[in-house]
Amino acid sequence: MTNTLHRYGTAESFVDDYIIFALPAKGGGQSGDPLPALRRFLELATEYNPVNIGDAMNGGAIRPTEHSKAIEHFGTRPTTPDFRKVIEGATKATTFSAVFARKEDAEAFVRRLVEEDLGLSINISTSIDNAMNCCKAAGLTRHSVGYSLGFEGIQDNAPNRHVLALSTMCGHGMISQSLAKKMIDFVKENRRTPDQVTAALSRFCSCGIFNPVRAKRIIEDARKKTF
Repeated sequence: MTNTLHRYGTAESFVDDYIIFALPAKGGGQSGDPLPALRRFLELATEYNPVNIGDAMNGGAIRPTEHSKAIEHFGTRPTTPDFRKVIEGATKATTFSAVFARKEDAEAFVRRLVEEDLGLSINISTSIDNAMNCCKAAGLTRHSVGYSLGFEGIQDNAPNRHVLALSTMCGHGMISQSLAKKMIDFVKENRRTPDQVTAALSRFCSCGIFNPVRAKRIIEDARKKTF
C-alpha cells in the first residue's frame, strides 16, 4: 500500500503521472547498507527525464527555503528542480521515488531497473493500465496490485475536483485544499503563472511525489472553468 494511491482523478487523468518507488527490505536476512543502492536508483532516474525525485526523509527536488514573507514563494525562491541536492542529501535508507510525465520515460526506467538488479523492492503507482504497460515493457509479470476505492460521493464533474486533484498529490496531506484553491484563483486572476504556483505547491510535498506536469495541466484546465 502507498499513499499515492489516493490521488484523485479518473484513470485517464494519470496519463502523465507515473510514480516509481524503491524501498529497502526490513529483516529477511538483508545484510549491508541499502543506501548506496537507493542513491543509484535516483541517479538512474535522472537519466530518464523525471519531473520530480525525492526521499521520504528529506523531500523532493523543489524544497522549502528560509524566507521571511509568503509572497517570496513567487519571487526569489528557486523554481527549478534540484535533483543533485536530493541525491547528495540522502542520509538514511527510506522510501525513494521518481516521478515521470511520459510513458516512454517511465517504461525505459523500469527496464533499466531490471537490468541493474539493485536488490530493492520496486513499486509503480499510476493507473492499472499504465503500470501493466511498464511491467510488460520490462518483461515482468506483475507481483501484486493495490487499489484505492476512490472518493465516495464525489462526481467527476464536482466543482472542487481540481482542488482535490492538486491536494491529493501529496499523500501525506501537506498540501491543503485551501492553498490549492488559492493557487488556482491566482492563476485565474492572472496574478501568477501556472509555473509559479506549481513550484509553490511542490514545496509542501514532504516526500517528493508531487507531479508538477500533472499539476500544471490541472491548473490550466481549472482556469477555463467559471465555478
